[in-house]
Amino acid sequence: MEIHGKIAALHDEMTGWRRDIHSHPETAFEEYRTAEFIADKLASFGIKVDRGLAGTGVVGTIEGKRPGTGAIGLRADIDALDITEMTNKPYSSKNPGKMHACGHDGHTTMLLGAAKYLAETRDFSGKAYVIFQPAEENEGGGRVMVEEGLFDKYPMQGVYGMHNWPGMPLGEVGVKVGPMMASYDIFDITVTGRGAHGAMPHQGNDPIVIAAHLVTQLQSIASRAVDPLEAVVVSVTQFHGGDAYNVIPAEVRLAGTVRSFKPEVQDLAEASVKRIAKGVAGAHDAEIEVRYERRYPTTVNAEAETHHAAKVAAKVVGEANVQHDVAPVMGSEDFAYMLQEKPGSYIWMGAGEDCANLHSPHFDFNDDLLPIGASYWAALVEETLRE
Repeated sequence: MEIHGKIAALHDEMTGWRRDIHSHPETAFEEYRTAEFIADKLASFGIKVDRGLAGTGVVGTIEGKRPGTGAIGLRADIDALDITEMTNKPYSSKNPGKMHACGHDGHTTMLLGAAKYLAETRDFSGKAYVIFQPAEENEGGGRVMVEEGLFDKYPMQGVYGMHNWPGMPLGEVGVKVGPMMASYDIFDITVTGRGAHGAMPHQGNDPIVIAAHLVTQLQSIASRAVDPLEAVVVSVTQFHGGDAYNVIPAEVRLAGTVRSFKPEVQDLAEASVKRIAKGVAGAHDAEIEVRYERRYPTTVNAEAETHHAAKVAAKVVGEANVQHDVAPVMGSEDFAYMLQEKPGSYIWMGAGEDCANLHSPHFDFNDDLLPIGASYWAALVEETLRE
């Protein structure tokens, strides 16, 4: 593994940064302390700092020591999740009910480490933009940064992202051309019928039974409505109704998510949810209201930039440790919005086979990954902006 000496020497310092961020998790668009921490570090490295995109976003501009018009962006997410931490680490969350359970504290730290190295060496031409994005979890901070002019204010030829990946051996990297992560849609469904006494169901039409039929029918989208060679997941994740043992409620609320890789499958899934709801409503003499929202598009890696990212990763971890054409996953990423605007690539970096799953209350970022990720970022800038 080829870790630059300057970055290897930062390992302990980066570990301290990461654990400080971990202790103070902040969720979507409320990452005030985290943004202040990032901005202070960048300024101390002698990097020009801009704040305000998407509220708590931070962008640093690093100019190479050689002139040039080339520029690339490196993006890290900075937000945490609404999860109560159960790691029992000395640096566990100090904010009750909030936790860095996805490793964004590590992503932020790796980019800070690379920024410090790049600011010291500046062994490239043109500009490198380090983008610290809020609200990746559910709320689309990446979309907001794009809408507020990220690529207008910071012109660049390409943009790159990464995520730590539990279960993949430490020191391995996963890359893929094309769809890497799925689109992310959500739905809220309200079933309104006629409630009744639990002992006299014939006096109503039981929205709980109707909603149960609806849950079952929604599973037919993946099994019967979509080509079996295409990927789609429809999951009902919430079912709320009733407050008493002996009362059939008049209303039941459902909610869930739909994941897919292709726009045409996304269109079909949305139409199918609405069609099935209408059919079940008619069959049971009820009213069913559907609110369907498209959150994140599919994360699609550009071919040239992904091959380039793989070559750079191989310089850091060795060709044998680069997994080409990894299987995509049905999870989603709002980095997809940036990739819709600029060519680029999103990779996975192995966090270790014994690491807890992402979004687990027992998850903790593997600090041994910090110099590897920082070295990848630094090498990506130096290799992309050689001339």
